[in-house]
Amino acid sequence: MDVTFWGVRGSIPSPGPGTVRYGGNTACVSVRLPNDELIILDCGTGARNLGISLLAGPFGKGKGSATLLLSHAHWDHIQGFPFFGPFYVPGNRFTVYGGRSGERLLEDVLERQMAAQFFPVQSFRNMGARIEMRALGEDKDVQVGCATIRAHANPHGATPALAFRIEAGGKALAFASDAGYGSGGPPQAAVDLYHGVDLLIHDSTFTPEDRALRLERGLSSLEDAVDCAARAGVKRLALFHYDQDYTDHDVDELVARGRRRLEEHAATGIEVIGAAEGLTVSL
Repeated sequence: MDVTFWGVRGSIPSPGPGTVRYGGNTACVSVRLPNDELIILDCGTGARNLGISLLAGPFGKGKGSATLLLSHAHWDHIQGFPFFGPFYVPGNRFTVYGGRSGERLLEDVLERQMAAQFFPVQSFRNMGARIEMRALGEDKDVQVGCATIRAHANPHGATPALAFRIEAGGKALAFASDAGYGSGGPPQAAVDLYHGVDLLIHDSTFTPEDRALRLERGLSSLEDAVDCAARAGVKRLALFHYDQDYTDHDVDELVARGRRRLEEHAATGIEVIGAAEGLTVSL
């Protein structure tokens, strides 16, 4: 299972000299399964570069297929949808899974951001590829190709965000963006979802101090991410979804602080990395 990061920021793209090393695109991660099937996690602006890379292969010839898992429909997780090149190639096939609210609501949200006032191509149905919307039930296994997927809804302000566990080929990945746990920390159901995974990609938007000033945004601090990793006994933690105002130096400090936090947990066997555009982690 190969996991590649295409966008690692939250809220809004933040290109510029201060974000060169980690990147400024919003959330998008690709997962290449052992049988070469493709799963895409969220569709922020990082999806544009993912799409460009895919067009060099079967997706450029209308012979590609993939599954897209959307944690939720805030802009930073769907901004790349209209700019994902393989959607415009007839013959390509995509299944898009969203939350329990249903297929129709997901279609409406994605269509509204492509309305004539905002975008020249009106409706994803005119994009060319076959795009099927499905609701994903929580806390039960779903088979997608050779992968087993389970979703759990984390609190995220007024709107929950799905976290995903993907298992294939004897390896496991968990993706938990936009998790605004309460004062008691993550519920046991969330920890169970992350338990023992080879890689946990976890929302690490803020330092604890900054999160305390922005609780209404429903996002995690790096300490939330580290505490989840320690409780769940994961093998590797990737910090993710950095605040748009954090520079590369700020993210370096998050990673260093996360490592110190793991030492406090006596969990030094867990590796901590900062997710960065272009980074591939092989499980």
